[in-house]
Amino acid sequence: MKFSDLSLPAQVLQGIHQAGFNACTPIQAQTLPLSLSGKDVAGQAQTGTGKTAAFLITLFTKLLASPSAAADGSLPRPRALILAPTRELVVQIEKDAQLLGSHCGFNIQAIYGGIDYMKQKNALKDGADIVIGTPGRLIDYLKQKVYSLKHIEMLVIDEADRMFDMGFIPDLRYILRRLPPFDQRQNLMFSATLNQRVMELSYEFMNVPQKVSVTPEKMTAERVEQVLYHVSNKEKFPLLLGLLRREGMARTMLFVNTKREAERLQDRLNANEFPCRVISGDVDQRKRMNILEQFKRGELAILIATDVASRGLHIDGVSHVINYDLPQDAEDYVHRIGRTARAGAEGKAISLADEDGAFYIEAIEEYIRHKVAVEWAEDDLFIHDYKRPKHRPAPVASTKQPRGQRPKAKDQKGAPRKAAAAPPEGEKKKRRPRRKKPGGSVATREENVKTD
Repeated sequence: MKFSDLSLPAQVLQGIHQAGFNACTPIQAQTLPLSLSGKDVAGQAQTGTGKTAAFLITLFTKLLASPSAAADGSLPRPRALILAPTRELVVQIEKDAQLLGSHCGFNIQAIYGGIDYMKQKNALKDGADIVIGTPGRLIDYLKQKVYSLKHIEMLVIDEADRMFDMGFIPDLRYILRRLPPFDQRQNLMFSATLNQRVMELSYEFMNVPQKVSVTPEKMTAERVEQVLYHVSNKEKFPLLLGLLRREGMARTMLFVNTKREAERLQDRLNANEFPCRVISGDVDQRKRMNILEQFKRGELAILIATDVASRGLHIDGVSHVINYDLPQDAEDYVHRIGRTARAGAEGKAISLADEDGAFYIEAIEEYIRHKVAVEWAEDDLFIHDYKRPKHRPAPVASTKQPRGQRPKAKDQKGAPRKAAAAPPEGEKKKRRPRRKKPGGSVATREENVKTD
C-alpha cells in the first residue's frame, strides 16, 4: 500500500513526501485504514517499523478535518496529547512531528524534565495544538493549571509496556482521568509488545480498541545478524577490544546494565584510543542530547548506554550493537538490538555472556523464539596488552590527624593544658559514685508491681 492510496489531506502528503516515505510498512498498512476511519487502535510491531509515522499521520489528518478550537482568536489549547516514557523518545517524536507536519501549521510543543522548565511552561501558556511529553513534567504543569486537558481530541500512548516497567501507571491514570470521556476522543496505543497488563489499560481508557499485531515468527528484525560469545568476566574487555579492531565498527552502541560499569568501560576504551561517551538516566539532559547529536552526526563512533537509550531512538547507520552485559529482561534484548538494522538496513548484534549473563540466555531465546548463534573466539582475538586507564582521583582525605599525632589541648591563654595531678602515694584514687537506675532496687520494684 502506498500513502497516495489513502485519503490524506494535501498538507499531510507533502510532509510524507518531504520525509522521503512512499510505501507503507506493514504496521502502517494495517492500522492507518482503521485509525483514519476514527476507530481506536492498539498496535503492536517491532521497533523501527514506522509506528511513530502511523499515529502522527492519523493525528494530523484528524485535526485538519475539524475546525480549530482557537478560531475565535484565543490562544490555541492542546487538542492532541502524546505520552512517552523517556525524554529521548519525546524529543524523537517531536522531531518526526515537525517534519511530517511541516505544512499543517500546528503548534507542536515537547514537555519533558531536566531542561528549560520556565521556557516549556511559558510555551504551554502561549498555547499549543499538540503536546508531546513525559508524564512527570506534564502533571507538574497540570497541577499548576498552566494548561488544561479538557479539549483533547486525540490521545496517543507510545511504548505503553515501558510505562509499566518504569512505574508510570499511577501518573498515567492521573492524566487520563482528566481527559474528556474516552468516547469523546480518539485513542491510539502503540508498542513493540502488548502484554495482558497493557491490554487491560487499553480496555479501561479506550473505546473498544481494535488490536493490530504485526509480529513475524522472529521477534527481532530479520536483517540483524545475532552472535553470542561465551566468555569469562575477566576476558570480556580483551575480547571487546579484539572485536572492535576486527569488525571495523563505524557506529556502535554498547549496552551495559549499570551506570558504574558504563563509566568504567568508558575509561578503559578511551585509554585504548577508542573515543566514546556515556548516556544514562542521571546524566544532565542537555549533555545527553549533545552526546546523541554527536553520535548521530558521526563525530562519535562508540556510544555506551544503559537501557534508557534502548527504546524509541532512531539513529541512522548504527552498524553494530554490543551487549557487553546481557539484559536481565528479555524484552530489553529486543529493544537493544533494534537500534541497528532500522528501516531496511542491515546490522549486527554481538552479545558477551559471562558467568552472570549466562543465566539470562534461556529466557531471551524463549522470548525471541529462536536460538542465538554461538561463536567461539580464537586466542588471537583477545587483546591482553591493552593500556590501563588512570585511576579516578580518590575522594579528599580527612584532615583529622591520628590520635598519637594530634596537638595537645591548650587553655584559654594558649598554653598547653597540664595533665591532672596524680594522687599522693598510698592514697587510692577516688572513684565517681555509680549512677543508680530509676525505679529503685529489685525488691522495691516488686513491691510496686504488687501494689499496682
